[in-house]
Amino acid sequence: MSLSKYDRPKTVSKASKNPKDKRVRAKLKRLDDSYKNAVKEAQNTEILLQESAGLMETETEMEKTFKVTQKDIKDSVDESMNRKAIDLKLTEYGPYVFDYSRNGRSLLLGGRKGHVASMDWQYGKLHCELHLNETVNAVKHLHNDQFFAVAQKKYTFIYDKLGTELHRLKQHIEVKHLEFLPYHYLLATAGNTGFLKYQDVSTGVLISELRTKMGPTISMKQNPWNAVVHLGHSNGQVSLWSPTMSKPLVKILNSRGSVKSIAIDRTGNYMACTSTDRTLKVWDIRMFKELNYRSLPTPGLSCDISDTNLLSVSFGPHINIYKDIFTNDHKDVKLYMHHLNAGSKVEMNKFIPFEDILSFGHENGVKNIIVPGSGEANFDSLEINPFESAKQRQESEVRTLVNKLKPDMITLDPNVIGTIDKRANTTRLTAKDLAELTNKQREVGANDVKMDILPKVKGKNSSLRRHLRKKSKNVIDERKMRVESNLKREKELRAKIHAKKNGTFKDEENDLLNPALSRFG
Repeated sequence: MSLSKYDRPKTVSKASKNPKDKRVRAKLKRLDDSYKNAVKEAQNTEILLQESAGLMETETEMEKTFKVTQKDIKDSVDESMNRKAIDLKLTEYGPYVFDYSRNGRSLLLGGRKGHVASMDWQYGKLHCELHLNETVNAVKHLHNDQFFAVAQKKYTFIYDKLGTELHRLKQHIEVKHLEFLPYHYLLATAGNTGFLKYQDVSTGVLISELRTKMGPTISMKQNPWNAVVHLGHSNGQVSLWSPTMSKPLVKILNSRGSVKSIAIDRTGNYMACTSTDRTLKVWDIRMFKELNYRSLPTPGLSCDISDTNLLSVSFGPHINIYKDIFTNDHKDVKLYMHHLNAGSKVEMNKFIPFEDILSFGHENGVKNIIVPGSGEANFDSLEINPFESAKQRQESEVRTLVNKLKPDMITLDPNVIGTIDKRANTTRLTAKDLAELTNKQREVGANDVKMDILPKVKGKNSSLRRHLRKKSKNVIDERKMRVESNLKREKELRAKIHAKKNGTFKDEENDLLNPALSRFG
């Protein structure tokens, strides 16, 4: 079997692999050997991956997969999968939003009218239940299921697994959307204030506070590949943000209406957006190019992408699931599944990690439906383990804290970090040259004072007045001449008084004419 399947992109040229220094050459050789061993081990472990993801297939071309109902699927699967298709009927505090932990074991519910609950949804074990008596806008798990954040009416609060209030984030006001960056331990919030704020939950420090200048944030999603946060705005734009940049990295004009929801796949290559102009658009983020386009009957309220690149879109009480929407043309995209939640509008939908389950929250609770082939069949237990014990969870928490990344490492292309600068030594600046260059720029900036260009303001400087001034520019007026002479005389008198005070005034004694006869001179 060829090793090209497991090969990684090479960012180091051959010239840089043969340096003159023996120590550097030996170190590069060790790195190259460990890289080759990792590729061989990845090939050998493929034999152990017994599970394979499979989609629904029809026997004849006349049959359609989207006509298969949930009742038909439940009759065909085993009892353990049937138990996972739960239906939580919560009619008093809806509509509901929810979030799953990274390993998919813990479910966090948030009702609009103040009901918050955390539970192990597979075993039906309730961890905590809160009635906050105020509006709940969003809920989010942090690095594991032990802590979660709740965006309430005014402030954002952090609770533990048992429902104890730990922190009140006073700087996060009127938050509507929450995102957590697991490798940076950053909680990102956005809402009605138009600010994007990053809070380090390991140290409690507010990392950055970015003003979007685009009004309230309508939707929010993070790119799991590079940790860049995507914000959807009411003007149809999608902006990409990093905590170290005060301006957006990229702005994408997605639609004519406000962007209601954003979904990004696991590899970070594709983005799907729904908007109020009833469009569903798929973008290639690597080239910022539109790949696919679908028209919906009503505006899409929520969308999500599974680990196997299935796209789910909810509009009204309907949920559509598409397959091959990232690879096929607009005409070749086929509807994979359809579900109708009769009598209740779907608020949000999300695929459960490592499960063939799509969960959606609606006005009367939360419900799971079975979507064959949507979950990742083989997982890396050293990265995210759905069956981890308490000891493994504690060890992983310590390990992620030690390996925590800095906020300034969030870029559009994370592969740039750690690469070799291939420029020649003559073109690269040393630290001393860089310091001298910055000092010179500061000195030039201090000496060179430039006048600020004021904007054009209507009023006294209107077009009519400009025309009249140009028209009377060369006209000799008696009143104008008299005013100018008086101003000149006053100026000379002030200069004479100033000179007498300083003692520098000299009287003209050589004048033969007295002041009385000076007018005849």
